[in-house]
Amino acid sequence: MPLHSLVPFVALGSVRHGVPRLGFKPQDDSVRLGTYPHQYYGKSMPYGSKDEAYKNASTLAHLTAGQALAGYALLITDLKRNLSAEASPVILFGGSYGGMLAAWMRLKYPHIAIGALASSAPVLQFEDIVPLETYYNIVSNDFRVCKYSVSLISFQSTSCFDTIKKSWDVISSVGRKVNGLDHLAKTFRLCGKLRSSDDLYNWLESAYSYLAMVDYPYPVEYEMPLPAHPIKEVCKAIDDSADGTYVLDRIFKGVSVYYNYTGKADCFEVDEDLDGMDGWDWQACTEMVMPMSSDKNSSMFPERAYNYTSYAEECLNKFDVMPRPTWITTEFGGHDYKSVLGTFGSNIIFSNGLLDPWSGGSVLENISDSVVALVTEKGAHHLDLRGATTDDLDWLVAQRASEVKLIKGWIDDYYMAKKAVFKM
Repeated sequence: MPLHSLVPFVALGSVRHGVPRLGFKPQDDSVRLGTYPHQYYGKSMPYGSKDEAYKNASTLAHLTAGQALAGYALLITDLKRNLSAEASPVILFGGSYGGMLAAWMRLKYPHIAIGALASSAPVLQFEDIVPLETYYNIVSNDFRVCKYSVSLISFQSTSCFDTIKKSWDVISSVGRKVNGLDHLAKTFRLCGKLRSSDDLYNWLESAYSYLAMVDYPYPVEYEMPLPAHPIKEVCKAIDDSADGTYVLDRIFKGVSVYYNYTGKADCFEVDEDLDGMDGWDWQACTEMVMPMSSDKNSSMFPERAYNYTSYAEECLNKFDVMPRPTWITTEFGGHDYKSVLGTFGSNIIFSNGLLDPWSGGSVLENISDSVVALVTEKGAHHLDLRGATTDDLDWLVAQRASEVKLIKGWIDDYYMAKKAVFKM
């Protein structure tokens, strides 16, 4: 097979481990798949080590989406040259932040890649493009509609959503009492002292959010081992508690499905940095400013309004930088996205599952014949990019088949255009 006929599939790195966990693998010998890490994540560290790279704002200055895209542009160009495949088309893949990079790179470097599959890519989660309550409303709805089976009998969860909703006031009330924080730390088996009720809130909120993201139909190991349909297991644990069980004991039993499914953890760190999040904190404090609020009437979370002033103060204290909340829309767009993508965009697939809370910040309807939204009701966070299994449901198989068909069409069009130019 001549190298000039290769089709490189390039998977763009994201926050988790730097290299995407790509299960969408080409079956054609003419295709080459490469996965490339994002600088500052995983093993891709400038300055020789993570300690040096993360030393201060000056050494972190190159941790930006724009810098990542420029690096990928150079890498892909060199890759094609080294393979003597300069005329070969390139397809980009990415999930979550990697999906955002894939879509943005297709828009910013259309001469580098002929198409992009952007899975679970919240490219609209900036400024006020989508309602600020969207993310937490989707998380909440995943718990609200939870159903599970016991002895082949299906049950609608009767108390999961309501128990979580009630727990915040209990946590706040207990935390204000004398020795209340110690009581909360003991109830939730924390390894150290609890500094504030907010720390516990963030720990629980993080669990519920990730559960909504990774509510996959089969067991996975994301940051820790999880069962199939983990939200069902959380709600079952909460519902199975005996009548009269203390509300926080029920919450702990439920959240342990996420933090301690194996049962091996003796205690829990509420402020533990899960792989790569320090880097994401930097990006969130500089350019990836995604404003979110929670509404106690429409969600299971307490009322929390987005406050840019306090957000900026936290960034100044942590990194000695001020956020640029409008930079992403300035560099990559977002406002009036239908018109912009319809006029200037092509060959982009935005794939989303509606269980994923990030889907609310993505493109959920077709913009044109070649900027296409593939939406699945029961899909979770970039499920289509995970490894195919014999247990994959029909709708997931169909989604991937649609993606393959569109991508093959882009490649065919590319070669037809090349032939037409050659004949001239």
